[in-house]
Amino acid sequence: MTKDTLTITPPTHALQGRIMPPGSKSITNRALLLAGLAKGVSKLAGALKSDDTLYMAYALRAMGVVIEEPDHTTFIVHGNGGLKEPENALFLGNAGTATRFLTAAVAMFEGTFIIDGDEHMQKRPISPLVHGLSTLGVDVLAPTGCPPVTVWAKGGFTKNHVTIDAGLSSQYVSALLMAAACGREAFTVELAGTAIGARGYITLTTACMEAFGAKVHQEGDAKWIIEPTGYKAADYLIEPDASAATYLWAMEVLTGGKIDLGVAASEFSQPDARSYDMIAAFPHMPGSIDGSQMQDAIPTLAVLAAFNNSPVRFTGIENLRVKECDRIRALSLGLNNISAGLAVEEGDDLIVNGNPALAGKPVDALIDTFADHRIAMSFALAGLKIPGIKIENPSCVAKTYPGYWDALASLGVAFERRA
Repeated sequence: MTKDTLTITPPTHALQGRIMPPGSKSITNRALLLAGLAKGVSKLAGALKSDDTLYMAYALRAMGVVIEEPDHTTFIVHGNGGLKEPENALFLGNAGTATRFLTAAVAMFEGTFIIDGDEHMQKRPISPLVHGLSTLGVDVLAPTGCPPVTVWAKGGFTKNHVTIDAGLSSQYVSALLMAAACGREAFTVELAGTAIGARGYITLTTACMEAFGAKVHQEGDAKWIIEPTGYKAADYLIEPDASAATYLWAMEVLTGGKIDLGVAASEFSQPDARSYDMIAAFPHMPGSIDGSQMQDAIPTLAVLAAFNNSPVRFTGIENLRVKECDRIRALSLGLNNISAGLAVEEGDDLIVNGNPALAGKPVDALIDTFADHRIAMSFALAGLKIPGIKIENPSCVAKTYPGYWDALASLGVAFERRA
């Protein structure tokens, strides 16, 4: 069976131009859900239209929310303050945010809700959230510890306090926070310990909640109190996606170019924007990078580190093993396909043995993306410097950045696709 591949021809010029990254996936899916739970009409501008967000929109429509799409960056959401039982199971592809957020949200209403995904989503853990909901009196079942999840909702929680293990994902916390505002009394979400993957996304969640009328009080680093306000319709502008911006920032430094994103790195509120300083330091990236709070930027940084003047060790990235694929393994395999010994896994750390001499040396390297958008987009960066990098299943970028290959073409990057 012939594999669909994309091979980039390394450009001989510095990449220059203006590219506005698509809207933030993380913020779009939060705003879509909250607008769907609100009463009234909300306009979401600057939104991302990709696989992940369209799955969220599909699910909301299946539960009685009317959503219009007047153009390619706008959703107009007509919320009625609740979600209705859908006729069929909700299929959400590999959209982790949609799957986890909706699992908690539907518990606040009435009916039977089955939330499922593709073969990749069915390997992504959801047990901590299911356990948390169970302690709140929600009748919920996920036999494998991953989707599919069935929720027999009876109109909310029976308790006003939950302790949740967020070591694997901050999305479990975000899901409970957003659902809790639809309750009948003040509700407390507390961490089991202080470990939390990508804590900055909790800030995104609470900011979005407040924009739609919720009131959230944080006490220390591990407790949030949510008032039972429900949500109000709002017009909401979604900022560009910082994770997508990392590829463009890396293209700049790899080619000595200048790409105008229309927004400065310092203006992003998303956690992955923290990676800008490390990208800007290339080819003198720090020898150790803690990726715990900017997890989606790690594939970009790891491929960039392949051309760094010295090795880079990535730590705090164990959660990358339970993303769309095992990203630590995918990065290691891909980098070592380019050059044996380029990457080493030590436990859950990834060491990239930077070698600037790789640039310009032809290879015959097929990169298995494991259908993971971030693996595809990050290894495209290697293709800017090395002839012979073949990206398998390039269409998987549609999950969060459908226009990625068009963006490269607009900068004068040539590539060949073969089905």
